[in-house]
Amino acid sequence: MRRGIPVASLLVLALMAAPAGAFTTDNLLIAVDEDGSADITINYTLSWIERIAVFFKIADPERELKSALEDALGVPVTVVSAESDVAIFSVQEFAEIDGTDGGRVYSTPGLDFTGAQEVIDGYWFASLVETDLSPGLTVVRFPDGHEETFSDQSAIPPLSHTVP
Repeated sequence: MRRGIPVASLLVLALMAAPAGAFTTDNLLIAVDEDGSADITINYTLSWIERIAVFFKIADPERELKSALEDALGVPVTVVSAESDVAIFSVQEFAEIDGTDGGRVYSTPGLDFTGAQEVIDGYWFASLVETDLSPGLTVVRFPDGHEETFSDQSAIPPLSHTVP
C-alpha cells in the first residue's frame, strides 16, 4: 500500500506534465462496389491517452466512427473489423446509380469530418488531445478502378463517375 501512493503520485505528475496527445486520421479509402455499396477503410493514429482510454473501454473509436458515418450518410453502417490503428466499415446504398447510354453513373455523397470534433470534445480527455480529422490522403475508388484523391481535406465533395 505504501508503494501505491508514490506510484500513483508519479502517474498523476506524468499526466500533468506530458505533452498533449493527438488523434490523427492518416488515410481514408472508400471503395465503391458495382451495386453502389462501399467498403470504407480508415487508418488512424491514437495518442497514448486514447490508447489508455481504449484499453480501459472508456473510448471506442470504431463505435464513434461508425456513428459519425451513419450520421453523415443517413444509412446503416456495419463494422467489418477494427484494430488499434484501422477500422473497416461496410455501407449499403452508399452511391446512387443511374443508367445512361454511356454506362452507369455512380454518384457518391459528400462527407464532412468536422462534425466528428463534437464527439471527441465530449470525452473526459478532450482537453488533453489534439485532433486532426482531415485524412492525410483520401481515395474514392470506383468499380472500374478510377480514383479521385484528396489531401488533408476536412470535407469531400459529392462525386460522380460514369463506368462504361
